[in-house]
Amino acid sequence: LRLTISLKVQYMIYNRLKLIVDLDLTAFHFVFRWKLNGTAITPKSGSHYSLSGGNLRISHLNKDQDAGTYQCLASNSFGTIVSREASLTFAYLGNFKTHRRNSVSVREGQGVVLLCGPPSHSGDLTFSWIFNEYPSFVKQDTRRFISQETGNLYIAKVEPSDVGNYTCVVTNTVTKTRVQGPPTPLVLRSDGIMGEYEPKIEVQFPEIVHVAKGLTVKLECFALGNPVPSINWNRVDGIPFSRKVDVRKASGVLEIPYFQQEDAGTYECVAENSRGKNTVKGKLSFYAPPHLIEKPEDVQKPIDDSLVWECKATGKPKPSYRWMKNGENMESLEGMTLSLSLSISRLTLSDIGMYQCVAGNKHGEVYSNAELRVIAVAPDFSQNQLRSPTMVKEGGDVLIECRPKMSPWGVISWRKGSEALRESHRVSILDNGNLRIQNSTRPDAGLYTCVARNQFGVASSSGTLMVKEPTIITTAPSTLDVTVGESIVLPCQVTHDPSLKLMFTWFFNEQLIHFGNHGGYFEKVGGQHSAGDIMIRNIQLRHAGKYTCAVQTKVDSISIAADLVVRGPPGPPTSIHVEEISDTTASLSWRPGPDNHSPITTYTIQARTPFSLGWQAVTTVPEVVGGRSLTATVIDLSPWVEYEFRVLASNAIGTGEPSKPSKQARTKETSPKVTPANVSGGGGSRSELVITWEPVPEELQNGGGFGYVVAFRPSGTTGWMQAAVPSSEASKYVFKNESIQPFSPFQVKVGVYNNEGEGPFGPIITIYSAEEEPGRAPTRIRAKSLSASEIEVSWKALPWNTSKRRVLGYEVSQKREKEEAASVQRTVGNQTSAIIRGVRGSNTYYVTVRAYNTAGAGPPSVTVNVTTKKPPPSQPPVKVMWNTLNSKIVLNWEQVKALENESEVTGYKVLYKRNRHSRPSVMETNTTSVELSLPMNEEYFIQIKPFGEGGEGSSSRQITIPRIPGPNAIGSATKVSTLSALSTIALSFTARTSL
Repeated sequence: LRLTISLKVQYMIYNRLKLIVDLDLTAFHFVFRWKLNGTAITPKSGSHYSLSGGNLRISHLNKDQDAGTYQCLASNSFGTIVSREASLTFAYLGNFKTHRRNSVSVREGQGVVLLCGPPSHSGDLTFSWIFNEYPSFVKQDTRRFISQETGNLYIAKVEPSDVGNYTCVVTNTVTKTRVQGPPTPLVLRSDGIMGEYEPKIEVQFPEIVHVAKGLTVKLECFALGNPVPSINWNRVDGIPFSRKVDVRKASGVLEIPYFQQEDAGTYECVAENSRGKNTVKGKLSFYAPPHLIEKPEDVQKPIDDSLVWECKATGKPKPSYRWMKNGENMESLEGMTLSLSLSISRLTLSDIGMYQCVAGNKHGEVYSNAELRVIAVAPDFSQNQLRSPTMVKEGGDVLIECRPKMSPWGVISWRKGSEALRESHRVSILDNGNLRIQNSTRPDAGLYTCVARNQFGVASSSGTLMVKEPTIITTAPSTLDVTVGESIVLPCQVTHDPSLKLMFTWFFNEQLIHFGNHGGYFEKVGGQHSAGDIMIRNIQLRHAGKYTCAVQTKVDSISIAADLVVRGPPGPPTSIHVEEISDTTASLSWRPGPDNHSPITTYTIQARTPFSLGWQAVTTVPEVVGGRSLTATVIDLSPWVEYEFRVLASNAIGTGEPSKPSKQARTKETSPKVTPANVSGGGGSRSELVITWEPVPEELQNGGGFGYVVAFRPSGTTGWMQAAVPSSEASKYVFKNESIQPFSPFQVKVGVYNNEGEGPFGPIITIYSAEEEPGRAPTRIRAKSLSASEIEVSWKALPWNTSKRRVLGYEVSQKREKEEAASVQRTVGNQTSAIIRGVRGSNTYYVTVRAYNTAGAGPPSVTVNVTTKKPPPSQPPVKVMWNTLNSKIVLNWEQVKALENESEVTGYKVLYKRNRHSRPSVMETNTTSVELSLPMNEEYFIQIKPFGEGGEGSSSRQITIPRIPGPNAIGSATKVSTLSALSTIALSFTARTSL
């Protein structure tokens, strides 16, 4: 039963009140009673008390009679419990006395306190002040403060504008009624102005304030003074305020919501001005009403049993405890202890009832309810019959449980068949009544009966014991030695009692094997009822370990284990370390990895650089590194290159996984040995010798500070000129000198160097200096329009000779009038014509031709102009129709008419192909029809384009002639065509991909 009720009720006089108890109702009948100040309330006819269910209704409330503490008692056939207490008080607000208040006379600059003196009341109040007349209320600021504790108005420093009448307004927060006091006049004295003085704190909080957990606390502090004091708050222990703390109303109020233990401490208000400061301190003390953290639960106990109920609560101060039974406080009796716990050593029927633990401190009480039932019954097996049959293997131990329900516990005896069972060294009756038989034999099988007795009666229950043949493993797995990749069968076969069902389970390293998982490596292959063999396919190193076969029946279980040794390639070596490194060698050391049950025979060393494609084998000393060696020297390395090394171990089975890479190590520097490849050159501007080469790769530069040495001399001379190029990425050197003759031969060689010294030069090659551009322009320039989009240009070639002005080809440029930039295309060699494509129809173009070589282009030819032909027809052929006639397909279409600005149609091109991906065939005609052979077992894809002197026009939509299978189908089609008088089939063709 759970009871909840409000702890405090404030109500206006003459209204009705209903106190409600929320109940967890059951099917039992409840009786409810109420007490006021410990005295029973008797609702009766004519009384202003009435009950509705468990609720107490009070009509015509009377402040003197009905105020007090209420408590509900609920009873049923199991006992009585009481609710927590609820306090009923009455809120009211009287009127101010009507006598006139004396005026308050102060000097300007002086502080003043105007007293409110609220009338008699009950319930919380709020205060405000009217200045002169309603609705002009006093606004609080750093100079004025209204205390919500006393209602007084404080003015820290009076100013002339403060003169007037002040009226205190009091509001009851419960009744919402409001009353006004008589006005208090404030006047200024005429005997001078008050001088400056230090703060005087008039509003201060108590030295100790007790605050409940979770409540909001407000501290008030205000001071008089001249100048107006500032108000500041802090904690004496120096802990800064948390974000929830609110300092409001010009620092006159400190508000702490949701008060917790950590908020307790000493708080200080500091009032300060230029004349001094004053402080006041107060302690906030934390308290908490009781809260249950452990409470008794309903129990049902057999008679003569013992009971211990624990009850614990938190709270500050520490709660005290009392226990109630059926609504009455309990006192310790013989065999009973009361404190935090309730203990009864031997239960009787008189202990039945409802119990309550009440934890309380000065801030409240909490109640916890629990029911105690004491059971006294005769033996009963209806819920716990003997299990039948009970099975045991021959030679095994068995326990037959006897668990009757009875209270108090009585005497247990056993029978086998009709005879009383005698105990022996194998057969014993345990203290809890169960029967144990050890080392079972065939004669132990039979009917067993358990008999239970107490002072209230006797009962029995029977069950059969069956003794079964034990399960024995006849073929077991044995320790095996296998190689990676092999497949094996692990046997597990048994003999067993034929009436029992077998279940085989396999474990690998104590973990259950789920067949179908594990990548398909494990498979059940035991086909016989008494066989549980498994196969392991394609064995891997990870399959090495302990395998256990477990066999289980209803009466016994056995298991046997075997070890599987898997031989495989060695594991990866470890601790790879570069001991010493030179320009071309590195000494390595390592530690062996696991040999996986096959001795390591050799080690292989691999290396990787930023320039290599992955890992590659390297040359070592000794050339073959034996399985017992843990060091080797790598040779033939490239100088000044960062290397990583790794080691692989091999045995008779294979090569294992590689080790982790070593730390990067750079070989020492040395002078370069490799010269740049593909040295060539030529071209450039006048008086230049251009020399080019392919840069030497970084891995072949042998050191830092890498660069090139370029040596050159005119052919036929003996002395070399040299220049250094200090960039490893350089691929070009240009020598410029006005004395260099155009297209003169030079001998050139390129060498290398780095910080360690100079390397060799490459082979000597011959390079020509820059030549001069052609000096003459082509002649006999001709241009004609081939179509609307093409122009053919021709010219007479310049004579080519071995002079300094070679001709490598021609540049043809064209542009329209008013265009600034011309389009240029080049020819190569002695070609004397070119076709310019992509021009526009009906436009005039201006064309020039120039010869060019490596030095540039020569002077332009005379300019010729040419007007392109009109554009081709823009309209595609329409109304394309086809029909079959004998073995032909006849295509017809409507004639295309050119627009005014287009060239006339002179014919049509029919493009057809027999599949979508083949090249189309073309048939030209100057009519609007054409015949094609009928396709057999293939489709036709056809498009038709008009053409004229301006070129090809727009294409018709793609036509698909469907596949017609076989010659018989052709005849049939022809026949149909003939019978229908060669009817024409007109199609609206779907747009397809353009041919």
